[in-house]
Amino acid sequence: MLKAVVLDGYTLNPGDLDWSPLESLVDVTIYDRTTYSRDEVALVIERAKDADIILTNKTPIPKKAIESLPKLKYIGMLSTGFDAVDIKAAKERNIPVANIPSYGTDAVSQFAIGLLLELCHHIGSHNDSVKRGEWTNNADWCFWNYPLIELSGKTMGIIGYGRIGQATGRIAQALGLKILAYNRTANKDLEGEKMKFVELNELYEKSDVIALHCPLTEDNKGFINKESISKMKDGVIIINNSRGPLINEQDLADALNNNKVGGAALDVVTTEPIREDNPLLTAKNCIITPHISWATKEARQRLFNTSVENLESILNGTPINIVNGVTRVSIENVF
Repeated sequence: MLKAVVLDGYTLNPGDLDWSPLESLVDVTIYDRTTYSRDEVALVIERAKDADIILTNKTPIPKKAIESLPKLKYIGMLSTGFDAVDIKAAKERNIPVANIPSYGTDAVSQFAIGLLLELCHHIGSHNDSVKRGEWTNNADWCFWNYPLIELSGKTMGIIGYGRIGQATGRIAQALGLKILAYNRTANKDLEGEKMKFVELNELYEKSDVIALHCPLTEDNKGFINKESISKMKDGVIIINNSRGPLINEQDLADALNNNKVGGAALDVVTTEPIREDNPLLTAKNCIITPHISWATKEARQRLFNTSVENLESILNGTPINIVNGVTRVSIENVF
């Protein structure tokens, strides 16, 4: 039986999902966590040395690891993003790498709007203040600790208008927002009375809210920075539950502290877990959550189901969701 290793299974399945569909296909060893360092890959190599298959979410599989694992024949991502793997090195060895393309659309778009609504109403903070007795001892029948923001009639700019961006846009439109979208490929069929594609500069200039739903690439790393923020409206709200390195965090912190940016809500940061010296931890009006947009049980179940389907497709010689171009494989020449 083929041998597989799951390098970081806990976040996918902390105990509320069933591993047995995977266990029925391969002889699998499941580790809750493995080192996150791209430079210190000894533990990755040790745990995967006998494996034909690696399944990973965030544990890096760099070139050094790929070159040190002669038995390795397939890498399955337990995520949509695949930047944790050196896909070029995998391709050079004819190792297919598959991802999970759309399991979290509803969960992530719902969370993006949740982040926005929290910035608009600070529900958590007001709940905490009531529990502290501030309403009980208040002279008035109501109070608020932050400005309250009505979204209807405002404009949301969405950068990255794929499945998640479109889903966020639909919810936003239901709240009365108009949508401006930027995407590398603009599907004009999606345009309507309250949605149109624009270039980035126009999106920056006209948006009251900017939501990031784009993948991370070498070209867009840190593209939300001092320069791009300077083009935005004063008081703009920025939402990011895509990838942390899309934002220059010091530049965003500075813009929050000088009120150029009215608020930011982030589910992702550049280094995760977040470092104690991250400037956003002390920035004004900045909400940070611990990368949980994707983590509803329903979404995690879809992710797991698709990871099993991806593996079955490789075993059957009909690979799906391959991200590094190694698609001409079969059970005979791969395994």
